[in-house]
Amino acid sequence: MSYDSPPPAPRRFGRSNLTVAIAALAPTALAGWLVWQTMGGPDGGEPPKVMPVPSQSVARSSAAPPVSVTPRRSRPATPSAPASPSGTKTGHSDDKPAGTGPLAGRVVVVDPGHNPGNFQHTREINKLVDIGTNRKECDTTGTSTNAGYTEATFTLDVSRKLRALLQRQGATVKLVHNADRPFGPCVDERARIANEAKADAVVSVHADGSAVGNRGFHVILPALVKGGASDTAKIVGPSRELGERIAGNFVRATGSMPSNYVGGGTGLDVRKDLGGLNLTTVPKVFIECGNMRDPKDVALLTSESWRQKAAQGIADGITGYLKG
Repeated sequence: MSYDSPPPAPRRFGRSNLTVAIAALAPTALAGWLVWQTMGGPDGGEPPKVMPVPSQSVARSSAAPPVSVTPRRSRPATPSAPASPSGTKTGHSDDKPAGTGPLAGRVVVVDPGHNPGNFQHTREINKLVDIGTNRKECDTTGTSTNAGYTEATFTLDVSRKLRALLQRQGATVKLVHNADRPFGPCVDERARIANEAKADAVVSVHADGSAVGNRGFHVILPALVKGGASDTAKIVGPSRELGERIAGNFVRATGSMPSNYVGGGTGLDVRKDLGGLNLTTVPKVFIECGNMRDPKDVALLTSESWRQKAAQGIADGITGYLKG
């Protein structure tokens, strides 16, 4: 689940947009996308509308039209970001530069959505923070399965697996948190940590909390936003390219299909109401790996082996993006 209030009802992208998204996918994942389109999605037919979610959850939807895909090219170094206030924690103490490999010299920030301790700190996480265009809650608890497996537990496990995979490729990987603080960080601090790290790519890991029957994953991309502290003009294109790479490789690695309730079958969703995206100055996306309220998706999300595949798909997408 991402952090802020429920957005408007989703809109379907046109077939031309779907063609662009499919064409941009990694070649190894293209076949999986075409099969999904031919069969009409994991459950067939038209995607159902988003239903209300439990009070601790936040529904997903589209909020802005997709933007043009930038040409493929080798990723340049990310420009410097403004310094943070004194004492701000930027990354976890276990983070360390990696050795040799295809991603040597690259910095990736992995943001595990929410925090297992948020449930015990509702007053603190309900504090309003500036997200550039307005003010929203510091963070939320996230969602959970009906059996009590929390989104925060899921995101932390996938994020740790993802870090290990990227480090093997030579990347320097920073976790925004590692359950090493009582709650948070707030959404503005999450963005600041990645900005100050001068990250070449940032992924925020989540799981959704929608209605039964709503299945599949989707990648959330930043919209073109300019206002207050927000100006995403320079990172909208690179973020879309990163998101498309991750979406295609996620299909290949996990066998999961794009969401049947968000993104019009593309597996991509553009939003302008998330502080973690509005405040970023580096390429960043969110990924909702599945729906924790649907039994079929839950069987995947609670599987150790599937979570490893999810981490692999995200890692492959990041690697493809950074190698250009």
